[in-house]
Amino acid sequence: MEPLAIGIIGGTGPQGRGLAMRLALTRQVVWVGSRQAEKAQAAAAELNGRLRAHDASLSADKAFPWIAGCSNADTVRQSTLVMLTVPFESALPTLQDLLPHFQPGAIFVDVTVPLDFSRGDVQLLSPPEGSGSKHLRAVLPAAVPLVGACKTLPAEILEQLGVPLDCSAFVFGDSKEAKATVIQVLAGIPRLRPLDVGGLSAAATVEGMTALLIRINRRHKVHGARFSVVGLEG
Repeated sequence: MEPLAIGIIGGTGPQGRGLAMRLALTRQVVWVGSRQAEKAQAAAAELNGRLRAHDASLSADKAFPWIAGCSNADTVRQSTLVMLTVPFESALPTLQDLLPHFQPGAIFVDVTVPLDFSRGDVQLLSPPEGSGSKHLRAVLPAAVPLVGACKTLPAEILEQLGVPLDCSAFVFGDSKEAKATVIQVLAGIPRLRPLDVGGLSAAATVEGMTALLIRINRRHKVHGARFSVVGLEG
C-alpha cells in the first residue's frame, strides 16, 4: 500500500514508542506527538537512532529518518491515521482538545484501555457507555471513524525490535473501510496478524482481554505474554 501519515498521540510513552518504530520499519510516515513539541522531537531523534542501531543499512534509504516529532495538534493535522496511546485517564480530555485538528478523511485509532491499578491489582473500568472505546466514540464527530486496535500488544515487546511479535492484533470498529485500512497497515508489521473481530460492540471484550493479559504477566512474572489465535485459514 502507499505510505500513510500516521500520528501517534502519546508517542513518547512506551506503547507509542514501540508502535512508532514497528510502523516506521514498514516504511510508513510516522509522527510522534507530545504536548511539548521539543519533547516529541527529542523522542523522534532517539527512536530513529534505535532504528539505525537495529539495522545499520537503514541510513542508505534516502527517505530515512521515518519518524518525526511535533506537537499533538500538528501531529493530528498531518495524519491520516491518528493513534491514541495515552493513559486512559488522559484519553478523553486529550481527544477533546484535538478534535478541531482532524483532517477530512482521517481515521481515529483507539489503543487505550480503561484500567485501574490503585487497589494493588488491575481492574477493568466500565465507563457509562460500556467500554473505553465507546466512551471516546461519543465525542468524535460522526465523520471520523473510530477503530480499536493494538490494545493487547505489550509495550515492552513492541520496543524490543529484535523480538518478533508472533501474535494477533484485534481490530474492531463499525466502519468496514476504516477497519480495512488499519488492518492493511498493521499487516505490514512482520509476524503480527491483525484480526477483524467485529464492530464497536467488541470493545469491552478486547479491553477485558488486556486486563487478563496483565494478570497473566504478573502471575508468571513476565512482561511479554500476548495472544495468538490459531486454527484460522488464510
